[in-house]
Amino acid sequence: MLCAATLAFFWPGVAMYDSVAQYGQVLSGAYDDWHPPVMARLWALIHHAWAGQAPMFALQILLYWVGLGLLAAALARRGACLAAIAALALGLWPPFAGWEVAVLKDGQMAGALLAATGLASWWRLDGRRLPYWAAALVALLLVYATLLRFNAMFATVPLAIGLFGGARWHRPVPRVAAILVGFALVVALGPAINHSLLGATPSGIERALPIYDLAGIARHAGPEAVPVLPAQVWREAEKRRCITPLLWDPLADSDHCGFVSDGLDETAPGRMLFAAWGGAVLHHPFAYAAHRLAHWNSTMRFWVPWHMPFAEPQWTSEPNTFGLGSPSRRIEPFQKLAGWLTQGPFGSPMLWFSGALAILTLARPSAGPRHQLANTLALSAVATELGFLLVSIASDIRYHLWAMLAAGLAGLLLVGTPLPRRRAQAALAAMLLVLGTCLLARAILPAVGDTYAAALGPNG
Repeated sequence: MLCAATLAFFWPGVAMYDSVAQYGQVLSGAYDDWHPPVMARLWALIHHAWAGQAPMFALQILLYWVGLGLLAAALARRGACLAAIAALALGLWPPFAGWEVAVLKDGQMAGALLAATGLASWWRLDGRRLPYWAAALVALLLVYATLLRFNAMFATVPLAIGLFGGARWHRPVPRVAAILVGFALVVALGPAINHSLLGATPSGIERALPIYDLAGIARHAGPEAVPVLPAQVWREAEKRRCITPLLWDPLADSDHCGFVSDGLDETAPGRMLFAAWGGAVLHHPFAYAAHRLAHWNSTMRFWVPWHMPFAEPQWTSEPNTFGLGSPSRRIEPFQKLAGWLTQGPFGSPMLWFSGALAILTLARPSAGPRHQLANTLALSAVATELGFLLVSIASDIRYHLWAMLAAGLAGLLLVGTPLPRRRAQAALAAMLLVLGTCLLARAILPAVGDTYAAALGPNG
């Protein structure tokens, strides 16, 4: 019923800028790796029978509610009715539902991981093994989710090990070793799958992170610290406000800041850029850390003002010539409410991250299947958010959709189970401290603005 209501209310889904660009690849048959080729290829297969964004919208909403529904049903079957109802209510929370209706890789990833979790929990919460067909479907969903984002492995590898592994994989040493092996496999196989198997041409997207980090190091260590470009280039970039902890996009703006990436294309083509990046990090670790922490604070929306860009989900599709329509204007109040809630402290990924950390200290895998699944989801959420310390280049709230959902579900799995009292009190106090800090920041810091133009600054 919830799935049908979501489909009916938000039909045919919201096509954002990335959605339109990806649909253009579907129509042209020319794919690159700027957007996930696995999603574009799947969209192209469906497009033969059903055009537009509606089929991909229907797919991710179906995955979303099937996953939540199976988990809720498995909890109810074990007598945890309050947790089951809360799991469904979590899916209705406007910041989650509002962003899930955007046809994007983030919604696809969250839907796939929820479906994998719900399907596995149907057996795992009873302490049973998954049937072979269910295990194969869970594995397919996890592989799909992994290919949807270049940093998805931080979410999917810990989740896969927890869903498929036995009790021994909840021990720290085997688990960490398995996660590191999983990361290595994803890094090694991901590009080959995208380029050779899925036929995507390289777009140069892999250069975005090094360029952003080099600019950040130059900002924090001084323009002479990054000699891959002349110091006056970095000074001009700083003068034009090309470098911001919010996102890397100004550096890609050819009109105002493109001289930075253009210069790096000349002085550090190909792998030379990565060598310069590694050298700058090694020689200026504190400047690199300051840059990454400033960005992490921004994307985690911790010490930030109330008004920040990329919080409110769109209620109309991006203008396009492909016939991708928009939902009815009746969804506008819902999306505005989602944006308002996201701007507040309860929309801060840092608060949900602190909750996931708390659950890792409280959930004891030896205490039974609910604790095991809670521990797995919390670890997936924590690893996802920590991954943004290293590889994030933008502060969009949609990037945190899975991590926040996983943290919330992990907490609900522990409802009604025995917990160590003092540890639970300490965890609650830590979360309240994070909540209070978020509230204070939103009360005293000047607003950045709600729009993409505001994120770009005066050059936007």
